[in-house]
Amino acid sequence: MGIDEAASLLAMAVSAVPLFLSEIVPTRSRRGLNILFQLNVTIGILFANLVNYGTSKIHPWGWMLSLSLAGIPAVLLTLGALFVMDTPNSLIERGRLDEGKAVLKKIRGTDNVEPEFNEIVEASRVAQEVKHPFRNLLQRRNRPQLVIVVLLQIFQQFTGINAIMFYAPVLFNTLGFKSDASLYSAVITGAVNVLSTLVSVYSVDRVGRRMLLLEAGVQMFLSQVAIAVVLGIKVTDHSDNVGHGWAIMVVVMVCTFVSSFAWSWGPLGWLIPSETFPLETRSAGQSVTVCVNLLFTFVIAQAFLSMLCHLKYAIFVFFSAWVLVMSLFVLFFLSETKNVPIEEMTERVWKQHWFWKRYMDDDNHHIVNGKITPTMAPPFNYSI
Repeated sequence: MGIDEAASLLAMAVSAVPLFLSEIVPTRSRRGLNILFQLNVTIGILFANLVNYGTSKIHPWGWMLSLSLAGIPAVLLTLGALFVMDTPNSLIERGRLDEGKAVLKKIRGTDNVEPEFNEIVEASRVAQEVKHPFRNLLQRRNRPQLVIVVLLQIFQQFTGINAIMFYAPVLFNTLGFKSDASLYSAVITGAVNVLSTLVSVYSVDRVGRRMLLLEAGVQMFLSQVAIAVVLGIKVTDHSDNVGHGWAIMVVVMVCTFVSSFAWSWGPLGWLIPSETFPLETRSAGQSVTVCVNLLFTFVIAQAFLSMLCHLKYAIFVFFSAWVLVMSLFVLFFLSETKNVPIEEMTERVWKQHWFWKRYMDDDNHHIVNGKITPTMAPPFNYSI
């Protein structure tokens, strides 16, 4: 599989899977399933690190085996897609009402689906009235959601997580670890990533989104500053001998950073956008979310090695400064959305926020296709 094909597959999965899950799972499970999606991503990263570690011992063609094995998940995803049924929402939007109701009965395990079916039909009717969702997304009343979602995706990448996860072997080799040890350390960070994501699954609706993001901001900032201090003192132009004890400390700090990201900016970077946009701009908002995320993933991946060579230990000062900026943004501009149904988001969140309330209209009307219409609520309560 070529790089272009792999990138296309990744973009499809990241954009389609969360929407598919949100349309097919019961209301009470939607937020949990969104985070489980992120959990499975971290499991995939761990398996990739394990494969790299195992194939590194096979000479001279281990690297070819490693690349070839990456095609197995792509084949499984393609075959699995052949057996995945269309969602009730998708069928109803295409006018296949009977099929939509039959699928809804099947996935709910009951024939008593009339209320939910009627809500989907009404939601589909309202959504079809919106001919230009991207144009609506740019309207003043949708500006808070758009700004927050775009900045969350940028901030997520500027935590430095992808730089660390992509180039952990290179980083640990720089610290003096041997090739196998660096890959082994990457496996450790992958395992920490998986276990810490489970913390988010348990705590996201208990302690709230803002608390997780703020606590993680402190943890990520301190761990990156500690890494920068150790590398700044021990790695110089005349010596790259960090010492075994200091190298272990850096690995511990990297794991501390990864764990804090995994229960905060990792899953919440996808969860918060999924519960932020109203019905008429939801598909457009999700597209913008994925596009911005992949764009800045590419930017960081391309720039990190050059930045590491030129900035050296200061690369962690750079990322820690961004962590400070994004934590201040969360503190002042991100409202808590825990247990807030999407249909009440405007009244309970945006109109109550000291800054964003200026973008909310005083009445409950907005313009759809040039006509003033009442604001329509999404069909479901998304809170658990």
